[in-house]
Amino acid sequence: MKELLERKKGLRRSILIVDDDYIAREILGKILKDQYEISYAENGVIALDIIKRDKLKLSLVILDLHMPQMDGYSLLKLLRSDNELRRIPVIVLISEKGAEVESLKIGAADFITKPFDMPEVICARVSHSIELAEDSVIIHETERDELTGLFHKEFFFQYGKRLDELNNHMPMDAVMIDINRFHIVNELYGRRYGDQVLRTVGESLHELVSKNGGIACRRDNDQFYVYLPHNDELKGKLPHYIAVIDKRINDSSISLRFGVYSDDGSEKCMEHRFDYARLACQKLRNSYVSCFNFYNDEQHSKELYAERLINDMDKALSEKQFKVYYQPKYSIRGSRPQLSSAEALIRWFHPEFGMVSPGQFISLFEENGLIQKLDRFVWNEAAAQIKLWKDKYGTDIPVSVNVSRVDMFNAHLVEILESITRQNGLKNAELLLEITESAYTDDSDQIIETVNTLRKCGFRIEMDDFGSGYSSLNMLTALPIDALKLDMKFIRTICEKPKSARLVGIMIDIARLLEVPVIAEGVETKEQMELLKKLGCDIIQGYYFSKPLPPEEFGTLIEKELKEKDHAYN
Repeated sequence: MKELLERKKGLRRSILIVDDDYIAREILGKILKDQYEISYAENGVIALDIIKRDKLKLSLVILDLHMPQMDGYSLLKLLRSDNELRRIPVIVLISEKGAEVESLKIGAADFITKPFDMPEVICARVSHSIELAEDSVIIHETERDELTGLFHKEFFFQYGKRLDELNNHMPMDAVMIDINRFHIVNELYGRRYGDQVLRTVGESLHELVSKNGGIACRRDNDQFYVYLPHNDELKGKLPHYIAVIDKRINDSSISLRFGVYSDDGSEKCMEHRFDYARLACQKLRNSYVSCFNFYNDEQHSKELYAERLINDMDKALSEKQFKVYYQPKYSIRGSRPQLSSAEALIRWFHPEFGMVSPGQFISLFEENGLIQKLDRFVWNEAAAQIKLWKDKYGTDIPVSVNVSRVDMFNAHLVEILESITRQNGLKNAELLLEITESAYTDDSDQIIETVNTLRKCGFRIEMDDFGSGYSSLNMLTALPIDALKLDMKFIRTICEKPKSARLVGIMIDIARLLEVPVIAEGVETKEQMELLKKLGCDIIQGYYFSKPLPPEEFGTLIEKELKEKDHAYN
């Protein structure tokens, strides 16, 4: 490229004249020698050696078609089939009618007729062919990634749209390829090794589009796009393509992810196809099951639905579409179950989608941090409700609220919670804080420090979903908690599977060692409740006693509980 630019600035270009006729060679040499450096060859074999030797500095080959040993047709075909030599333009010398058409078909840039006349026309044809070839090389170098030889992203989309127009929007598939954790490869093995991996992927993709049609580009540092004619068999062929690339890379620590949008006939534009291919690829993040994923309409609908929920959240909060329900928790340690507390559970009544399950939006909001807004809404609602029940019924009903992992890393968490209890005239102990067991393992030191601070301020901590996380027994002794809440999956089979009952018994024994009460959620039958009581469980929550209730219906339970207490005392 550097040499080409220097020639463009005015340095003399080199021309090779190939002809077995000495006089013809000399005549052409004299016509061109004032402007160009001239070299000669008397047949195709000698010419090929010179071309291979001087390929970087040669600007043009003038080639006679009829020569001994290797004729011009054979040499021209050979040059056009070689990736390195095909950039050199060839002007053919013709003396018979019709030869110009055939030579142009197999790759000649232009032709000069014999016998030679009008030297100025010959010079013009030579100059024009060299300029066209050099401009083509410069464009080629500009539009392609230097490392992989694939298109740059901008040119890729230009050519792709042109392909769509020329082929009358023929069905096309879009594929995105991403190298997993490529930055780690560079850090561990160095940039040179990383570049070789990229070259290998680039070469493999170039071969893929050469065989199947289409185009490929290097989209980003470690990402690639392929746009190729639709193939119903792509899903079956993809594992073979992946295996070929893996074999060439020859490094088990490097893996690729393929996201595919397979044309469904809906005539989506090229950009949208790759948006969907990228979404399919992103679904494979942290997946060890598959290395490729095909986008489909169901996935698209889910993405749109999730996006709507995210976009509608602030409006939902301001319009009070979210409602806090309360599921009662009953102490079963005495002769009769007694209402002891409740858990606050969020419900979303969307004006368009109706009742949206928490399973659909909680994890979604956790992924993008919106869960903090929702948690604070629940905390405020629950605290206000505790105060309302206290004022109305003259009794304390503590309420458990969820504290998400994201909340635990908020430096202002303690002051936020204390501000809420203070504004509602509550003791901190009346707002119970549920933290999942797995949250303690994210950054155990920081979590434990935060929890210790909360407990010093009077808040009580319940470890939620105990048994589903990764706490070691040794770690449990260091965790600051005030109650263990068993994961409901252990409760479902407690009556049918003796092993489940034994496991629950062991977890209750652990709680006894830690001197904290045990809460079992998801209790649905009398048999489950009686077995849990026998095993030593302290508190029960679940449909056996009540489903989650709106505040006014929960108030009915409080009234019932107060009446039963009065009756017991009398």
